[in-house]
Amino acid sequence: MIRKPAVAGMFYPSSPKGLEGEVKGLVDDNVQRMRAIGLVSPHAGLMYSGAVAGAVYSRITSPHTFIIISPNHTGLGARASLMTSGEWQIPTGKVSIDETLAMKLLANSEEIEEDTHAHLMEHSIEVQLPFICHFFPDAKIAPLTLMSESVEACRRLGIAVADAVRNSDYPVTIAASSDMTHYEEDRVARKKDKAAIERIIALDPKGLYQAVKEQEISMCGFIPVTVMLYAALELGAKEASLVKYMTSGDVSGDYGHVVGYAGVIVK
Repeated sequence: MIRKPAVAGMFYPSSPKGLEGEVKGLVDDNVQRMRAIGLVSPHAGLMYSGAVAGAVYSRITSPHTFIIISPNHTGLGARASLMTSGEWQIPTGKVSIDETLAMKLLANSEEIEEDTHAHLMEHSIEVQLPFICHFFPDAKIAPLTLMSESVEACRRLGIAVADAVRNSDYPVTIAASSDMTHYEEDRVARKKDKAAIERIIALDPKGLYQAVKEQEISMCGFIPVTVMLYAALELGAKEASLVKYMTSGDVSGDYGHVVGYAGVIVK
């Protein structure tokens, strides 16, 4: 299956020249790069969250494959939906699915289902691809979209992801796609996001899950981030660092109703 762009012209420019020009303005080619086990990157329109995503992808070395774990905003498809073959197209290129790794994921977990419907209109994986195509044009992806899960299900999924990575003979980075607090005052959003980011930096997936639930943090991708953290711990992660944080108010000037964006690298 060829997955066509769903949000080109809305979340990012629809022309190759326009998209590449915007991405070049959001990345930094002069920073030190590191091998990342996992990362957190936002998925709003590039004009709002692209500076955070660009800062993250600028700082990692090229893996063979990204397992991109995203939230399901549309409600379509399976609860844990994995595309196992085909390619994703955006104006600046195409990214092939790593069929070998995808089949390992499918075999490792009873929760994960082979499904395309959840991916057809979901933007949160697609918005990662302009940066992947810019820096890592030969990289492949394994796209996994998740609905709400229990913390125990997140742990099981994390172990399944880690086993697939461990049994691959090439480098794999697990990218969790998430925005942070949605549509609250900037000062409130920053306070809530700080509580969530502290748990991510502490490599504490259960603590993140509990903080989001208990403090009513409207972090849309906390399930993918929780899964990524469980997987990273299984793979020997030792530390995580916040690369960049901002809110939409820093772009729009409207600090009354913002969305927060955090970029994190786990190594």
